[in-house]
Amino acid sequence: MKLFLLSIFKIILLQNQPQTADSVKVLSPKDVIQRKIDSLVTSPFLENGFIGLSIKSVNSDLNIVEYNAKKSLTPASTLKLVSSATALMALGSDFKYTTTLEYSGEIKDSILTGNIIIKGSGDPSLGSWRFKNQPDYKQLTENWAKKIKSLGIKEIRGRVFGDGSFFDENVISDGWIWGDMGNYYGAGAYGLNMNENLYWATFNPAKYMENAPLVKTAPDLPYYTKINRVLTDKAGTGDQVNIYSTPYQDVLIMEGFVPTGDNFSVKGSIPDPALFSAFFLHKKLEELNVKISESPISILEANKKNISFQKPLQSTTIDSLLSPPLKDLVKECNLHSINLYAEAFLKTPSIILNLGSTTDAAVKGLKQIWLTKGVKFEGLKIKDGSGLAPANGITPNNMTDILKAMFLEKSFDAFYESIPVVGVSGTVANLGKKSKAVGNVHAKSGSIDGVKAYSGYFTARNGEMMCFSMMLNKYNSDFGSATKELEKLMILMVEL
Repeated sequence: MKLFLLSIFKIILLQNQPQTADSVKVLSPKDVIQRKIDSLVTSPFLENGFIGLSIKSVNSDLNIVEYNAKKSLTPASTLKLVSSATALMALGSDFKYTTTLEYSGEIKDSILTGNIIIKGSGDPSLGSWRFKNQPDYKQLTENWAKKIKSLGIKEIRGRVFGDGSFFDENVISDGWIWGDMGNYYGAGAYGLNMNENLYWATFNPAKYMENAPLVKTAPDLPYYTKINRVLTDKAGTGDQVNIYSTPYQDVLIMEGFVPTGDNFSVKGSIPDPALFSAFFLHKKLEELNVKISESPISILEANKKNISFQKPLQSTTIDSLLSPPLKDLVKECNLHSINLYAEAFLKTPSIILNLGSTTDAAVKGLKQIWLTKGVKFEGLKIKDGSGLAPANGITPNNMTDILKAMFLEKSFDAFYESIPVVGVSGTVANLGKKSKAVGNVHAKSGSIDGVKAYSGYFTARNGEMMCFSMMLNKYNSDFGSATKELEKLMILMVEL
């Protein structure tokens, strides 16, 4: 009994003694992050999935934290950082797109014997509502119609032609899925875009599971056949409509459900914005009593209908319209995650640098541009500029290498300011509340089916700027929230 009491007394004494550094290991922020990753990897949430993480200092060659950093993962919309950085670096933050209104032939006795031409240069913002001091598509087209009328033209013996040939006619990435293409977020990047290639389809809901008639499209698209299979669901169920179309179709197929109640509108993508631009200008000219002998046309439309149409060798400029500077376009792209803008940013440098006009040529051009900055791309396999293609692949190291190289560019400030701020703006405005990540972490989010990702910059505790990329692929949402898990990692990383 005495021996037992003595043993207890010794244990109590040991517990009350001050603990030394050797007896208790204080985890560093890096260790805490690693433990968090280990717990995720061994959990049902990632039993069949993957996580990749790369955190680097922008000022040194130090890799602060890495996990699967050389594995190629699907980045979703974080890929917009790559396309927008490429455009800023190659073209400069003050670059502007130019769209021209021209005519071919000659004007005599108030008759234009020739064509009116709207010539695009890939501007994704043409006719958009987003920018102050820039006309939307209605204002722009009305201005153009008045300028044509002011030339004394009362009759056009020819056509209004939408010239979108600045980019290749195959405007959709071959990695995009059929269910995305007809919806607004699946709009292709054409050589001539208008109103962000957006239209609204408005439905009149009926009783539960009854047909919801199509009331209108805005803008009006009378030259397309609409097949409406949309039904009415219960109140409050939201937008469940898919619109199916491609640039080569004359049919818009609408399927899914709208909630019962008032008229309900969903967003679709205009299949041929060059044709729409020509059609809408044609309509405005007729409203000004200008007669036009031929129907409006685009290159795609001419090819579909086997209409012989040659672009004129010479033309006269009526008007030129400059886009907002590239830095403003990039800010809208990254803040609101606009796929159309990112696709234009991918293609434009390739055209300007004479590397080709197709998406494939643009991807090759992107790699060449970054190779000149010493960025290598082992593991990079991208299909587009926006991240919409599920087949896209990029390693966390690829992403942080680009972010690190971008830090040294003249256009870095414009790039940095375009990235949403955790707890403050964009798709990350509701993350990190009441943590040190708020106002510190600049993060572009990415999300498609089975993918959640964030990439960007933050300032470490010692004041040093870091870049990071974190991606989750094929996680099981039945066992957790991908957004919450990556939010925890972002909160932890600012303690580095």
